[in-house]
Amino acid sequence: MVADGTIYKASSDKMKARILTGWTFARVLYFAIGIFLIIQSAMDKQWIGVLAGTYFASMGLFAFGCASGNCYGGNCAVEPEQKQENKN
Repeated sequence: MVADGTIYKASSDKMKARILTGWTFARVLYFAIGIFLIIQSAMDKQWIGVLAGTYFASMGLFAFGCASGNCYGGNCAVEPEQKQENKN
C-alpha cells in the first residue's frame, strides 16, 4: 500500500461501483433469495442454511457467479476457429 492510500482508494472505488451499478433482475433475485434464506434459516436455527443464504446474497450483492450475467445470454466473447488450408 502506498503511504497516501491511493491503492486502497482505487480498490474501494471499484468495489463501490461494482455494488452500486449493473443491477439486473438476476442480481436482485439472487440477493432477495439469499436474504430470505438467511432470515428463515436463522429463525429455524438451521445454520447451514444461513451459509447457503450468505452465498446467494453475496452473489447478488457483489455480482459474481451467475448473478454477474456471464453464465447465460452469450456475453462471453468466443472467437470462431480459423480454418487452416492444406497446401500439398
